[in-house]
Amino acid sequence: MSLARNTLVQATLTLGSRVLGFARDLFLSARFGQGPMMDAFTTALMLPNMFRRLFAEGAFAQAFVPIYGGVRAREGEAAAAVTASEALSFIFAVVAGFCILLQLAMPWIMPWLLSAWRDDAGVMRAAVTAAQLTMPYLACMTIASLLSGVLNTGGRFALSAGVPVFLNLCTLVPLMAPSFVPMSQPETLMAVSAAVTVSGVVQAGLLWWGVRRLGVTIRLSWPRLTAGVKRTLALAVPGVLAGGAFQINSLVSQFLAGSNEGARSVLYNADRLYQLPLGLVGVALGLALVPRLTRAFVSGDHAGGRRTMDDGLGLALAFALPAGVALFVIPFFIIDATVTRAAFTSADAARTADVLRQFAWGVPAFVLVKVLTPPFFAREDTRRPMIFAVISVILTVTLGSALFFWFGSRSWDGVLGLAIATSVSAWVNVALLAGTLIREDSWRPSPAFVSRLSRIVAASAVMAGLLFAASLAYPTLSRLFLAKEIAVLVVCAVGAGAYGLCLLLFRAVTLSELKATLRREPGAGPVSGLD
Repeated sequence: MSLARNTLVQATLTLGSRVLGFARDLFLSARFGQGPMMDAFTTALMLPNMFRRLFAEGAFAQAFVPIYGGVRAREGEAAAAVTASEALSFIFAVVAGFCILLQLAMPWIMPWLLSAWRDDAGVMRAAVTAAQLTMPYLACMTIASLLSGVLNTGGRFALSAGVPVFLNLCTLVPLMAPSFVPMSQPETLMAVSAAVTVSGVVQAGLLWWGVRRLGVTIRLSWPRLTAGVKRTLALAVPGVLAGGAFQINSLVSQFLAGSNEGARSVLYNADRLYQLPLGLVGVALGLALVPRLTRAFVSGDHAGGRRTMDDGLGLALAFALPAGVALFVIPFFIIDATVTRAAFTSADAARTADVLRQFAWGVPAFVLVKVLTPPFFAREDTRRPMIFAVISVILTVTLGSALFFWFGSRSWDGVLGLAIATSVSAWVNVALLAGTLIREDSWRPSPAFVSRLSRIVAASAVMAGLLFAASLAYPTLSRLFLAKEIAVLVVCAVGAGAYGLCLLLFRAVTLSELKATLRREPGAGPVSGLD
């Protein structure tokens, strides 16, 4: 059950970051609404945010950990530190150069990314400058991702899960500033964009300190394409594509939405909600699984690897399934009660809710992909997950484009088509990953896992009924609890409580299992300041 404990540590810290992120989004929506400055900021944040999710939130770290962990097990700490230093120096140089090229080319790239405002010179100028200000964040995340992998291999998850909070803290400051110092919308946009890069420097610095406290010395040096770097790239590049398929699909959707006014903002607000369970559970589980599965693979413990997968998938579905159900049943209740204010209207909330509902039924798949890729990564097989990811991306592009323009031609919201395509492609990716593992007998669902899953489904169904009744009584509940914000908190708390009670009543989990989640894995003693 130490898998559950490691996941709990990461999920708890990530939740704190997401709460602050939600506060940031409330200020963003109130300050910019769904107007041109909001579209400019979400576009400027799109590329660095995608790299943050690819690197800092798992895909690169999942691919790097088996390489680093293997060298550490076979050759010792010193050789592993050399491997990490060489890889970091080379990859950082490449990403830094790429970052500079993007900054120089942004005046020509932005009209394609934000085509809805192509004819507005003021919006284009603001969006280009904002993107150039956020771009150094990519280089910072290169450092942060590798350092997180080193910490995770050492069994330390708290610091790597906690540092993303600084993105939200740093960006909140300029968003709150107009309340005290007069600032125009463009000035606020520039300040919040610069804060993104400041947060990257802070995150990388704290992780560097954490690795030093762990006793590992990693140095930046002149980049060299050594044999170790070649091997790292051979596994890590396909691994990033495989683990980051969902983020690539999201980027494709953002690109297509650029031709529709307000669509980019709709996707941004929907993303923040449906990606919450992915960040809390999927990423945390994926990062916790890779070191454990790597150890099982190196030691030849196939039975232990299968048990770990059963635990991981059961834990993933226990959180992802009810989250998807809640977002599907009460999307308008959640968005209108929390986001609607100032420049963000109830009409904006209704449009976002319709899109969120189409993402919601894909939420379990988004999380499952993060759990089903570690068995491949642990065996240093990143090629096949990459192939499956490419298939997923192609499906998103073709189906998403077709539905986006077909819906638009019928006066429907084309963004709905992008959401549908993203969810469909995620389930296709799950089928390919799970089917391969079952066919090769690397993992197959045990009777105990199937029994637990059926009980989780039953508990989710009970919760869905309660939430549906609450959605019908939304106006009444808002008056009863004096404010819609209080009403949605009460409804979510009651729904979560009912789901948890049903899990215990249906024996999907037991009290002894819950107590076991708090136990530390044998031999994993604390490192001062890190855990």
